[in-house]
Amino acid sequence: MGLKLFLVLGLFCVTSVLGFGVDPAQRINVFDELTLGEGFDGVNQVQGFHSESRAFHFQGSSREVKAPEDVSARMLQKLRGRTEFTVLVTLKQEHLNSGVILSIHHSEQRFLELESSGQRSEVRLHYRTKGQQAHTEVFPYSLADGQWHKVSVAVSASHIILHVDCNRIYERVVEIPFMDIPDDTTLWLGQRNSAHGFFKGVMQDVQILVMPQGFISQCPDLNRTCPTCNDFHGLVQKIMELQDILAKTSSKLSRAEEKMNGLEGCYCERTCSVKGVVYREDESWTDGCRNCTCTNGTVQCETISCPPPQCPAGTMPAYVKGACCMECQLVCLFKKEELVEGDQKAVRDNSGRCQLSECRVSTTALMKACYWCFPTYITTWFKQTATKRHNNSNIDECAEGKHYCRENTVCVNTPGSFMCICHRGYIRIDDYSCTEHDECVSGLHSCDQNALCFNKVGGHSCSCKPGYTGNGTVCKAMCDGLCQNGGTCISPNNCICQQGFTGKRCETGKTSSRLSLQSSNLNTSSCSNGPFEDLNCSCSTMGMTVCITPDINYNSTLTLMHCALQCIIFIFVLAKHCI
Repeated sequence: MGLKLFLVLGLFCVTSVLGFGVDPAQRINVFDELTLGEGFDGVNQVQGFHSESRAFHFQGSSREVKAPEDVSARMLQKLRGRTEFTVLVTLKQEHLNSGVILSIHHSEQRFLELESSGQRSEVRLHYRTKGQQAHTEVFPYSLADGQWHKVSVAVSASHIILHVDCNRIYERVVEIPFMDIPDDTTLWLGQRNSAHGFFKGVMQDVQILVMPQGFISQCPDLNRTCPTCNDFHGLVQKIMELQDILAKTSSKLSRAEEKMNGLEGCYCERTCSVKGVVYREDESWTDGCRNCTCTNGTVQCETISCPPPQCPAGTMPAYVKGACCMECQLVCLFKKEELVEGDQKAVRDNSGRCQLSECRVSTTALMKACYWCFPTYITTWFKQTATKRHNNSNIDECAEGKHYCRENTVCVNTPGSFMCICHRGYIRIDDYSCTEHDECVSGLHSCDQNALCFNKVGGHSCSCKPGYTGNGTVCKAMCDGLCQNGGTCISPNNCICQQGFTGKRCETGKTSSRLSLQSSNLNTSSCSNGPFEDLNCSCSTMGMTVCITPDINYNSTLTLMHCALQCIIFIFVLAKHCI
């Protein structure tokens, strides 16, 4: 065994583990090509993730880190026409920053751009497909957390793999990138252009490898298919330890089997212990107003079910001390009110004195009789006496189960007595029981008028009606395709259009509302753009405004009221000004 192990170990150790090398002709080191750190404002060399290469801190929004034309042409020549490449970067991005790591674009066409959005916790890869269409692949992942990360995006024809910190995060099949890059294409680092997409943080080892699976250069362990010599030594040691554990476990298992064989004739019954009393399996007993049973070693109790008493005339159901269910009791009449044995009423006579009356039933003659107690009592004295009597004989009826609280209530102990409190969402029937409260039927709910109310135990839920959207508490009408040209959705698929537009979605402009602005007498002034680049306006003293959207070459002539409001917004709110 020792000789075989030595021979196998020798075979593994003869082959040395070589580092993952990359042909310099296939590598684009962006930092070296740009000679970063020389003449770039807002970029300073700092301590990086490691000390083997330079790291740079990108800050501010007045920088222009752009490759010169000859450098850009030399770098992009290696990438032109390729369908297999890998973008590598080690970075530490500021919290919630959204910025471009690397951008290769010609005019408005982005051939390759890697972006990290801290606002949306996304990594985005922008490129153009073979059909000359712009495409963005979005990977939900947050890099803007102030921590160092190794990031690689490997593209192989229609196959994209995203690695973060040497972990495969996403692997997708997408449209094949089109890398026929024009000659005058520009390469930017840490920004999209001179005005947008500023990356803020530290970057190191920004490279483009013209090869698939370039992430192996960043994480060599991902390419290991065989163990190293050290790995093999560790495996042999673990195998020997497992063999020892297996031998000990087998010995323990053998002894356990011997003991179990001696227990085959034993029967172990599970019992329940309650207040010092031991009950056997399936044994039942009464605990206050509950019937309890010992089941599989667990006490299970249910409240005693009481049928409604059928009381004859002259009696009424009432709870009697020490009984769990209502019993028929003889009644006394006191000022047209029915009282049962022990009920007391304190009233004031004409002179304002408090008189206490108590209902007592004679058991000897089985006759109804009311004995009225007329001594003079002061209300304060009565309360103090009752409190003193309760304190001297206080018992926790709730803990001992000596209460009459029924379904949907919780027992609360009080001095000398107890109270039955309704569960949330329930309303009281009497002093001892409650029933469910239907908020939907009573109208005491929070649902919108365009929502449906669903009653639930202890509450309710709301759901918007078909054609409306929202959380049920607030529901808004939903129009298919949305209302265009400033139209407002007032009910499902029903839009109110601005003046000058018609159609189900307000998509059609009325030709009669268009006015000619060709008169040379119009005193016009143009509004130059502020921070927004997608809208140009011309304002005239005739009360008309022409708004032109350059991207889609759409012209619309709006009416006096709407255009006046729009001019006010663009001039005073959006920082546009007329010249």
